[in-house]
Amino acid sequence: MISPECTSHEKKTACENLFIYFKLILVYGAEVWQMPTREINKILSTEMDVLRRSARKSRMERIKNEHIKEIMGVKGKPDIIDIIEQKRLQWYGHVKRMPEERIAKLIMASIPRERRKRGRPRKCGWKEYKQP
Repeated sequence: MISPECTSHEKKTACENLFIYFKLILVYGAEVWQMPTREINKILSTEMDVLRRSARKSRMERIKNEHIKEIMGVKGKPDIIDIIEQKRLQWYGHVKRMPEERIAKLIMASIPRERRKRGRPRKCGWKEYKQP
């Protein structure tokens, strides 16, 4: 995870902190995201971009992603998508253990009555979800 260009202790911790902050920002609220393949690809490419910039390697140098991961010391560690999946499973278990009257559990267990109409949704309160 440490770039060879980061020689002093301050630079090494700065590179590590940058990647840690990046992960925290990118994964915030990921428990409830819907992630189509297109979004997964965007997140993976963003992660690789941050790693490449932290290693101070340009795409013009045509260095493979695996080599960049080796340089940064993250090869073999879970990527952002794995972390997001783990967080989603943790949230699912948390909601499953909730009491039956909690709103989050009611919403997760609810089945829509009909397809959503086009346009902006009408204002509605949480009271609709309380009635099974």
